[in-house]
Amino acid sequence: MKRNILIIGAGGVAHVAAHKLARDSDDFAAIHIATRTVHKADAIVASIRAKGGPRPGTVLHTHQVDAHDSAATEALIRATGAGVVLNLGSAFVNMAVLQACLQTGAAYIDTAIHEDPAKICEPPPWYANYEWQRREACERAGVTAILGAGFDPGVVNAYARLAVDEYFDRVDSIDIIDVNAGRHGRWFATNFDPEVNFREFTGTVWSWQGGRWQAAKMFEHRREWDLPVVGRQTTYLTGHDELHSLSQHLDVPDIRFWMGFGEHYINVFTVLNNLGLLSEQPVRTAEGLEVVPLKVVKAVLPDPASLAPTYTGKTCIGDLVRGLHRGKAREVFIYNIADHAESWREVGSQAIAYTAGVPAAAAALLIARGTWDVRRMANVEQLPVRPFLELLAELGLETWVREGGRDTPVAVRRDHATA
Repeated sequence: MKRNILIIGAGGVAHVAAHKLARDSDDFAAIHIATRTVHKADAIVASIRAKGGPRPGTVLHTHQVDAHDSAATEALIRATGAGVVLNLGSAFVNMAVLQACLQTGAAYIDTAIHEDPAKICEPPPWYANYEWQRREACERAGVTAILGAGFDPGVVNAYARLAVDEYFDRVDSIDIIDVNAGRHGRWFATNFDPEVNFREFTGTVWSWQGGRWQAAKMFEHRREWDLPVVGRQTTYLTGHDELHSLSQHLDVPDIRFWMGFGEHYINVFTVLNNLGLLSEQPVRTAEGLEVVPLKVVKAVLPDPASLAPTYTGKTCIGDLVRGLHRGKAREVFIYNIADHAESWREVGSQAIAYTAGVPAAAAALLIARGTWDVRRMANVEQLPVRPFLELLAELGLETWVREGGRDTPVAVRRDHATA
């Protein structure tokens, strides 16, 4: 019997995931989309129908819910009969939604680490602050909870596991590189919710080096890479979710995350930050109004979803892995290239939302098919990654490997003897 799925959230990532689940598979009998402002969920359903979906036998429903309210989410899970909950709302609601899944027995998936809005950049490993404290509860209840099933975190975790299992006898370092070589045509904008996006870059930059946590400041460490398709790109050492699980689950002494930033972005970000406009602490205006500066900045910036129609260029995200294989030094770059214009034509989205939404949909499908329905909490690198990567290729995100200047797709299982 097919399960029903409940998608929490109606932003760009939810838009992509809903399209993929409704149009590229028939694994779910009903797809429910719930958000605080139900007209956004209605817009996703309308866009699916405009593209010819859903597949016969799949029905679409929308609902209003405040996912901060765990009891309300629990009631909605029961009312919809959802066996899988795909949490694509704000990272601030993760624990509330997970609790609702524990109460109902529904499987849980998210794409980003939980955040407390009152705290920025908590002590590492971040997953230990919230999610991993529910591991025993998930196991006792037999609830599947897949953490960080977007692209980064998510697909890059799978790339790391693939490298460890199939390409190396010993891995010495993993450098995760995330570059958006696209152009949206606006003077300044963020690709995700600004309220969450800016938080990534205002705290301590944590990296895993020499088998321990190292602290740095944002934009302190810069590195250039010559990457497939997008060419030479400048990146900066950045703190990111996946480091906080890979460091604990893989025996690799150095794991770093590098994100591409242009000089214009850095200049605008620095001015906003230095002026206090990225603060989440309320201030009072001369007229006596209490406002949160970051919320004001969010209000005046373009809606990230509005960037998609005119976005051009490509993204390149992957893992540069170094180590030993058969006694010799080896280096491989496992990566994906996504195209903004192609993403718009296919699902009405830009490529950054596409690369996060497709893996989330794939994770839901793997749970529905039993492959990832593990009845416990797990990060992606703790799961079978081959089925995940092969399904991603079917859904539009192909994995490539560059080694010695040669690029080959990871489409067919490689034998250890020839890897």
